[in-house]
Amino acid sequence: MPEIKLFNTLTTTVEPLTPQRDNTLRMYACGPTVYDYGHIGNFRTFLHVDALRRFARQSGMKVEHVMNVTDVDDKIIRNAAAAQMPIQDYTAKFTQAFFEDLEALGIEKPEFVAKATENIPEMVSLIEKLAGDDIAYKTEDGSWYFRIARFPAYGKLSKKDFDGIEDGARVDVDEYEKDAARDFALWKAPKPGEAQWNTAIGCGRPGWHIECSAMAMKYLGETLDLHAGGEDLMFPHHENEIAQSEAATGKPFAQHWMHVRFLLVEGKKMSKSEGNFFTLRDLLLKGYRASYFRRSPA
Repeated sequence: MPEIKLFNTLTTTVEPLTPQRDNTLRMYACGPTVYDYGHIGNFRTFLHVDALRRFARQSGMKVEHVMNVTDVDDKIIRNAAAAQMPIQDYTAKFTQAFFEDLEALGIEKPEFVAKATENIPEMVSLIEKLAGDDIAYKTEDGSWYFRIARFPAYGKLSKKDFDGIEDGARVDVDEYEKDAARDFALWKAPKPGEAQWNTAIGCGRPGWHIECSAMAMKYLGETLDLHAGGEDLMFPHHENEIAQSEAATGKPFAQHWMHVRFLLVEGKKMSKSEGNFFTLRDLLLKGYRASYFRRSPA
C-alpha cells in the first residue's frame, strides 16, 4: 500500500501519516461557523480534507473523521438578533446550506458531525478539569479563562514569539476581563438576550476554542492522528486547542497537523471581511459547474 507523507506544521517537516492503532486514521478537521453561506475559500480546505480521507482509504486505512459545526458564537448571536430569530433557527438554515454545498462539490460527509450546542456537557467537564488544576480561573463577571502562564509550550505550533506582549495587549479578541494579555476565554458570562446554558460552572456559553478540544477528544480520544484546518486557524485557535487539551491530559493532542493555504484573490486571501469572496451558490448561478472546483490548476 502507498505511504502517505504530509508536511506537519508542528514539526515543520514532511512525515509519514501513520495511525496509532488499528490502522484507523483518527482525524479532526475544523468545520464551518454557520453564521452565513460558505465561500469557495472555505470550501478549498474541505476539498483538501476530502482528498486526503479518500486517499487514506485507498491506501488501506480505515477513517474516523470528525468535523465540528460551530453553531454558537459572537457573529451568530449578533446576526440572529438582527434577524430577530432564535439562534437555533438561524443556524439551521446555514447548516443545511453548508451540507448542500458539500454534496454539490462531491465532498464526503464525515463519519461524525459534532454541533457545539449538542456537546456543552463535555466542554464544561474539560473546563472543570482545568479549573481543578488551577489552569482555568473565573473572573468576577462569571467568565472562565485559560491561564497561559501554566502552559510553557504555548506557541509551539505557530512558532510565534510572545516575549513582547504585555498585559493589556489584545491577543485573543473578546470583551471580557482577564488576568493576563494572552489568557483566552473558555466560557463566556451571559449578556442580556444571548443564548446561554446553566451549568456547574455557571450560566453562559462556551468559547470557540474549548468546543473543538472537547468534541475532538470525545470522539477520537486524547491524542488524534491528524488535526486539519485552514492556515488562518493555526493561531490562535489551534494553538489554544493544544494548550487546553495537553494541559488537561498531559498527552500530545495531535500527532500531525495539516494546514491548507488560503485561496488568494489579487494577492489577498478570500474572506468576507475583505469583501472579495464568492459563494459556491453565486458561481453555480453564473453557470460554473461544481466539478470545476475539484480540478487542480493547470
